[in-house]
Amino acid sequence: MARSRYHVLETRPHFVTCTVVNWLPLFSQIEIAQIILDSLQFMQDNRRLDLYGYVIMENHLHLLVSAANLSKEMGNFKSFTARSIINWLQKNNFHQLLKQLKIYKLQYKTEQEYQVWQEGFHPQAIFSDEVFRQKLEYIHNNPLRRGYVDHPAHWRYSSYRNYIGEPGVLSLDKIDF
Repeated sequence: MARSRYHVLETRPHFVTCTVVNWLPLFSQIEIAQIILDSLQFMQDNRRLDLYGYVIMENHLHLLVSAANLSKEMGNFKSFTARSIINWLQKNNFHQLLKQLKIYKLQYKTEQEYQVWQEGFHPQAIFSDEVFRQKLEYIHNNPLRRGYVDHPAHWRYSSYRNYIGEPGVLSLDKIDF
């Protein structure tokens, strides 16, 4: 495996991206999107991750997060959600998606039958309130740029509502710079 050009600064919030292999639209299934939400909620509830912003698209997600050991927690998140997604696909007979997850699995991953996530999570440390706001705006406007909604508040799987004083599907942690 190649070394990443990204580095995690553990005490800082980070903008991270997790992408499904071959950009498969797994999160179009409400139940699979719920696996992601439940896992993020669990990590927050157990103080393993602080969540400041998010958007879940059909084939990737962006987060503004921090953790005592962000690399480890993101690895745990991706591992747990991958197993849960594969189990759900098998249980619900989504054979075509499973076939694709098998086809797009990296060849050297011989210990597993399927691969859900692309490798890495591309952490970008946030050092200022200005950059934080830029990344948050990018996250919240992602569904708008894709033409899925006319206003960011209309996208269910985003923290935009939290920031305008409405309830979101996940609660957010407070950020201090």
